[in-house]
Amino acid sequence: MPTADPLFPMRRALTLAAEAAQAGEVPVGAVIVHQGVIIGEGANAPRARHDPSHHAEIAAIRAAAQQLGSDRLVDCALWVTLEPCAMCAGAIAHARIARLYYGAEDAKGGAIVHGPRLFSQPTIHHRPEIYGDILAAESAALLKDFFAERR
Repeated sequence: MPTADPLFPMRRALTLAAEAAQAGEVPVGAVIVHQGVIIGEGANAPRARHDPSHHAEIAAIRAAAQQLGSDRLVDCALWVTLEPCAMCAGAIAHARIARLYYGAEDAKGGAIVHGPRLFSQPTIHHRPEIYGDILAAESAALLKDFFAERR
């Protein structure tokens, strides 16, 4: 059901990230929206799933693709609490996601404004519209608190 809150998808992603942290996973959450409705969501779970590819974005993309019955997520938006890594950025391109909204930047593992800057490469076959710094302080706080507890 569509909501009047334009940041609802990121708020939901933050909830998923917090749930991942409670499960001992790095707190990253993601949702995919199509026509104002969340059609896929995911949270980091590589440790629980014994799967290094089980990032929040990948889980959300898989769920949305199943929901739409297509590997192309044209006209969809991905909301994720952390700048996507190279693997997730590649999946975003392959899925043809129209818009990417992310929270905190990831200077070590990010691939959008850091590292390989995948969508700036001339050989990339699809570039979504990119909007960063969406509820970034909240996203960064989840990550900071998670790693502080482990030190």
